Amino acid sequence: MAEVADDRQSPVLLRLEEREGGRIAWVTFNNPAKRNALGLAGKQRLVEILTGLRHDEALRALVLTGAGDRSFIGGTNLAEMKDFDLAAAEASATKTHRMCDAVRQFPVPVIARINGYCFGSGMELAACADMRVAAGHARFGMPEVRFGIPSGMEASVLPRLIGWGKACELVLTGDHIDADEAYRIGYLERLVPYAGLDAAVESWLASILASGPRAVRLQKRLIMDWDRMGVTDGARAGIQAYVDSYRSDEPTRMMTAFLNRRRPA
Repeated sequence: MAEVADDRQSPVLLRLEEREGGRIAWVTFNNPAKRNALGLAGKQRLVEILTGLRHDEALRALVLTGAGDRSFIGGTNLAEMKDFDLAAAEASATKTHRMCDAVRQFPVPVIARINGYCFGSGMELAACADMRVAAGHARFGMPEVRFGIPSGMEASVLPRLIGWGKACELVLTGDHIDADEAYRIGYLERLVPYAGLDAAVESWLASILASGPRAVRLQKRLIMDWDRMGVTDGARAGIQAYVDSYRSDEPTRMMTAFLNRRRPA
């Protein structure tokens, strides 16, 4: 298993792992002393990492997580934010949007491995992943109003994920919820003990690696179409994606292998 790791001093770390069937990217938010809070440098670094990975045709999945066992992302760096002028506030909010949008539009499946506190921009970022699994001790919240600012940017994803009522409750009160509640309202796909986080992620990765690389990328693009289209236009986009899958030999190989009870080449 070949791996390429990033500089351990970076606010966001990248590790590339070579596996049979393709490459997995592991991105770790690396500020454990501050609950992995993401400042401007961390947000910029994440955008740079994701921009570079977009063109890696061997990449099969991206896993996002936090350093240590206490926090995924504990929010944005308040010490950095408290003295913003109007221009700095706009620049920071724009960076938050760009990093979340880079996750949402990433061409392969994105898994959020939530290992603890998941607040503010952390909850927004995880909401933009395709699948979320959390440890039982994780906590979630959108506390911005407690600090004199509204929850903006990709907080707009929350109503379609957890419903208008719950999204309004979180952003209007700044209250936290525990992992059981996050699972109950549909924010999480899986909830496991901390010791089971890696096994949950691995089960998803195994399924992705067992699927057609091109088909998964087409499916991810189609999910983005569903998000912005009505049912009829979404169906038309689905027809085109289905046709496009036959522009390679992937369907023939994988179906033939299944019918012959063997693994595809």
